[in-house]
Amino acid sequence: MSSNPLLAPVQDLVDYAAIQPAHVVPAVEELLVVARAAVEKAADPALPATWEAVVEPLEATSERLWRAWSVAGHLNAVVNTPELREAYNAALPKVTEYSTWVGLHEGLYKQYQRLRAAPAFDSWTPVRRRIIDLALRDFRLGGVELQGEARERYAEISDREAQVSQKFSENVLDAIDAWGLVIEDESRLAGIPADVLDAARESAQADGKTGWKLSLKMPCYLPVMQYARDRGLRETLYRAYGTVASEQGDVRYDNSPLIEELLGLRAEEARLLGYGNFAELRLQTRMARSATQVAEFLRDLAGRARPYAQQDLAQLREFAATELGLADVQPWDLPYASERLRETRYAYSEDEIKQYFTEPRVLSGLFDVIQTLFNVRLRETPVSAWHADARGVRVERPDGTLIGHLYLDLYARAGKQGGAWVDSERNRRLTAATLQTPVVYLTCNFSRPNGGKAALLTHDDVITLFHETGHALHALLSEVDEPGASAFASVEWDAIELPSQFMENFCWEWAVVQQLSAHVDTGEPLPRALYDKLLAARNYQSGMQTVRQIEFALFDMLLHDKAQGVPIADVLALLQTVRDEIAVFSPPAWHRMPHSFSHLFAGGYGAGYYSYKWAEVLSADAYEAFEEAARANGQGAGLGTLDPATGDRFRREILAVGGARPAAESFKAFRGREPRIDALLRHSGMATAPAA
Repeated sequence: MSSNPLLAPVQDLVDYAAIQPAHVVPAVEELLVVARAAVEKAADPALPATWEAVVEPLEATSERLWRAWSVAGHLNAVVNTPELREAYNAALPKVTEYSTWVGLHEGLYKQYQRLRAAPAFDSWTPVRRRIIDLALRDFRLGGVELQGEARERYAEISDREAQVSQKFSENVLDAIDAWGLVIEDESRLAGIPADVLDAARESAQADGKTGWKLSLKMPCYLPVMQYARDRGLRETLYRAYGTVASEQGDVRYDNSPLIEELLGLRAEEARLLGYGNFAELRLQTRMARSATQVAEFLRDLAGRARPYAQQDLAQLREFAATELGLADVQPWDLPYASERLRETRYAYSEDEIKQYFTEPRVLSGLFDVIQTLFNVRLRETPVSAWHADARGVRVERPDGTLIGHLYLDLYARAGKQGGAWVDSERNRRLTAATLQTPVVYLTCNFSRPNGGKAALLTHDDVITLFHETGHALHALLSEVDEPGASAFASVEWDAIELPSQFMENFCWEWAVVQQLSAHVDTGEPLPRALYDKLLAARNYQSGMQTVRQIEFALFDMLLHDKAQGVPIADVLALLQTVRDEIAVFSPPAWHRMPHSFSHLFAGGYGAGYYSYKWAEVLSADAYEAFEEAARANGQGAGLGTLDPATGDRFRREILAVGGARPAAESFKAFRGREPRIDALLRHSGMATAPAA
């Protein structure tokens, strides 16, 4: 057996603690040689046109490469060091070149055409037939029919796109990590929660300084913006965060040229493949059929939400002027004034709520919810991990049969990309010999424990955790035996958020909140009176929040609905045009949101950010089935929407099938009809006209 942990057998769990940066390139190079040989063998026209002769051995071999690369990419995102970054970037062009080579391999393309045309094809399982059809589509979208210079240029574009996206991500990470503000005058920190200040003091001490070190990491940045009474301090942090990775901030990390280059590359890629623009290319694999359809969907939703957003802003301005003395509300005042208005209107603060959501209790309650809904158990289990923060969870059936493994890495730290996400290390796969179970990563950036107490989560953090768990369950509870039809491989991008946004709804249910809450000092669950206030505020400023998401989505779609790349000045001008149409409050001219918009330029959401709102229609409608079951059951003897029968149907028709069929068919199989927007509007408090 190899001493390189990245070359371990696929059926084994990875020894993460043993992985060193020096392992990455040798492992990738060795696996690339094996994978290339497997491709050439699979393309041999002398092979019989059968799944067993062509697809199965090719998948088995390529899986080792993609698993090792997934591990390397994950480590690069969560424990980024100069040595690991160097190794990852050295391997990246090799992997990109191989991936492009496979997509352009005419022999393999013809072999898949042979499989499709084989007399026995119609007798194959529906899943295998779908995998072949999707593969043929992806070959065409991957440039296999290009010839000559166009073919060569396509390969160059693919390689460069990967490099530019990676550098964009690095610049955002480095710019955020490089910024810090040490405050020695404690009076400037008035209003900021004690746990945030404790963490800031520890951060300063770690740097050998006195006072409190503030950062742009969310566990610090957001509470400062919400609670700091010092308006100048809020402005300082807002300007720093709003200019991350731009010419307005630390110019070493300016993403302006990368944005310009990537937009140009994407437009050229689309033209080479015969499409008018990158949006048209991307929508070939989505539920939505055109950029026009997406824009109409977003504008229709904006038309419904904007009156509520205007009302939200008017109420906030009036409160800020009369109660806070802020006659001229600036962007750095919005979170602060919004939190003060919430406290006044609903008689609670986010910080008060946070004391009841300790991370151990939330995880325990989350595991209970999953067991109730889907009849599976989650329990922590010892694993070899990449950092002391990370831990393993074994997912199993009630009889103890293994379903999969989940790795949790929940705390923010230096060298870790911001945000929250889920990724797959290994897919479920059934062979004649074994059933390979999935392995999934769930990553967040919450506040870590400090002062000897458990980590505290805001209710928004709890929602984030449930959201990402929905993604994880999509992979973990799959019953698809072929990796080519796994959720993350073949579910349409604009439906992939269905399970995640669906899970968010349970965070508002009394029966669930009781399981999630225990006060950090007393252990008491969240009182019903405080829960009622939380629930009453569920749609607080939902109009403003909705138009903000629509602003991002419409900007993304219009930006990629162009035949050519555009200079950064035009990018910013387009963003302002979208804001003039959609937004009710715009940032200053120096604000540079696109420069840190990793979803678009480094996260796979280019021409796809609309997916969040598109899938929210599906998720709200799906959750309505649980509300209907609760009403039919008389609130289910105290379980509310935690209805096991409906949960089992959701598992069977949505989670278990992964990408084995089109998402629209899966939704209809669960709901018995096409999706409707009504539930989303009702859940968002926008079912009726706003009060005058």
